[in-house]
Amino acid sequence: MAKSPAWTRKEGKNPTGGLNAKGRASYKGGTLKAPVKSGDNPRRASFLARMCGMPGPERKPNGEPTRLLLSLQAWGASSKSDAKAKAAAISKRNKGKKK
Repeated sequence: MAKSPAWTRKEGKNPTGGLNAKGRASYKGGTLKAPVKSGDNPRRASFLARMCGMPGPERKPNGEPTRLLLSLQAWGASSKSDAKAKAAAISKRNKGKKK
């Protein structure tokens, strides 16, 4: 029986959030790039804006962070509300640079 793609299994997931290189390589829906952890990259603003609206808790009942919070932290945000604020600030700075 064929194994499922690495991005759906533990071996394709980065323990600090998101996917590792093996997980990104196994994804067949397109080309996934590594996270942009800082700066005013439009990809970072877009990711943070999408993730701040994701349903679900940031922490498990035992206090451990969920995969959602780990992903936000990998992209430089400490919470959903922080992600929303950073996405807006990055977008505003990027719009100012275009003028």
